[in-house]
Amino acid sequence: MVGTAHRNTDVEGVEGGVGLTALMVAAARAIETHRHDSLARDIYAEHFVLAAPASAGWPVRVQQAADGDANPLWGRFARYFGLRTRVLDDFLLESVRAGARQVVLLGAGLDSRAFRLDWPPGCVIFEIDREGVLAFKHEVLGGLSATPRAARVPLPVDLRDDWVGALTDACFDTAAPSVWLAEGVLFYLPNAAETALIESVDRLSAEGSALAFEVKLEADLLAYRDSPLYTSTKDQIGIDLLNLFAREPRPDSAGALRGKGWSTSVHTPFDFTRRHGRGPLPEENDALAGNRWVFANKPRP
Repeated sequence: MVGTAHRNTDVEGVEGGVGLTALMVAAARAIETHRHDSLARDIYAEHFVLAAPASAGWPVRVQQAADGDANPLWGRFARYFGLRTRVLDDFLLESVRAGARQVVLLGAGLDSRAFRLDWPPGCVIFEIDREGVLAFKHEVLGGLSATPRAARVPLPVDLRDDWVGALTDACFDTAAPSVWLAEGVLFYLPNAAETALIESVDRLSAEGSALAFEVKLEADLLAYRDSPLYTSTKDQIGIDLLNLFAREPRPDSAGALRGKGWSTSVHTPFDFTRRHGRGPLPEENDALAGNRWVFANKPRP
């Protein structure tokens, strides 16, 4: 059941910094949901946006945005997030159909996959994020009387802290295949934290496990400081992504996984635009040029 979430909501975890980007992605998912040719539907997304004062005036339908689809933020960037949502939804569902029953969302943000995807019986969804973000999500979804479609285990811990201990204490089974997702989170982590996260996923993953994550390959992020995606995001909603992204050279996490025996494939988002017939295509001075979506599998013997 989805009604109207009340507005007296604890918003501390999403009102600034990286937390605010979770609201941006929720707004993009809401816009995608209301498109006639939607690639992914998230009926909860707009409720997150409307529940937080910082985002209550943002569009949740493309018709509400100035210039509509020509708006760099609510047009092209939102289409990117809609495409990403669809591709990663498909990856998770394919992985559980192949036998994984543990799903770990690393930096879960306002992800509502536990509530909106059709999970096979026996699935457990572990959601790892900061306490304030999960508290906000819990309050909004509680106001909607939303019911998860699988067992859901929220773990309020920062990925820079001992999330491994929190996960194992929550009865995560290292002997069972799992599927892991780090959607839009590694951009913000220091190099060492990303390396440690990938090493931990490998250590905790049984054979037959899978992982998807997103990285940026630019040698110099500031080379794209005048990109319409970055400037429109800063000008329209006050999020300076370049100030939030970690500026260090990024580790080769896909290569590290291959070295540990995983099979990996690396794609541009534009690969999936062409596959689905919807989404962003390359442009001049393109802030999406260095984005890569990585899919990895730990083979069975």
